[in-house]
Amino acid sequence: MNRPPSTTRAAAVRVKTASRRKASSTQWLERQLNDPYVAEAKRQGYRSRAAFKLAQLDDRYHFIKPGSRILDLGAAPGGWTQVAVERIAPRKGGRVVALDLLAMDQIPGATVIELDFLSPEAPGALTNALQGPADLVLSDMAAATTGHAATDHRRIVALAEAAYDFARSVLAPGGTFIAKVFQGGAEGELLAALKRDFARITHAKPPASRAQSAEVYVVALGFRK
Repeated sequence: MNRPPSTTRAAAVRVKTASRRKASSTQWLERQLNDPYVAEAKRQGYRSRAAFKLAQLDDRYHFIKPGSRILDLGAAPGGWTQVAVERIAPRKGGRVVALDLLAMDQIPGATVIELDFLSPEAPGALTNALQGPADLVLSDMAAATTGHAATDHRRIVALAEAAYDFARSVLAPGGTFIAKVFQGGAEGELLAALKRDFARITHAKPPASRAQSAEVYVVALGFRK
């Protein structure tokens, strides 16, 4: 899996702005039609181009091991879950639990939970589904954007902090935590906690992340229980 998209340049697709379509929608559609990762995800059977983000992060840091227990938060539509299932080799005892408040089709080899992570029922549902300590907790959760960079950054950092607050209760020693944040410098408390609890902390922007996107991933390796 995860052969990178071809770098051969094709003719760019231009989308006309329809009378009922906003200019921003036209720009999004044009970007999708010209994105090699979108085409490659479709060709390889992945539900989203985001699958390549996780694959590239794992290729760099090697945190998905056969037989691992993995928790995927903010999983819909399921691209990360698909990659996780492929790489843990479920026949070796691995387990993938995916959660999102949006409806998501089932993925063979994974347990899919439709639930708001911030709901009171979520911790118990996730713990029961994991059936043991997690080796990897992923958070690709993001709040609806407002268009105000500082506000959007604080919202996504708050979700990352909530994800880690739960992750520290289920991670096995040596485990990994990865969360999406936006560039903006407001994750000081989260980073302080991660530096206290993990052997190595770094930020990464995989090639599949669009250059114009402010998203970046904090990667915490070597959990100290």
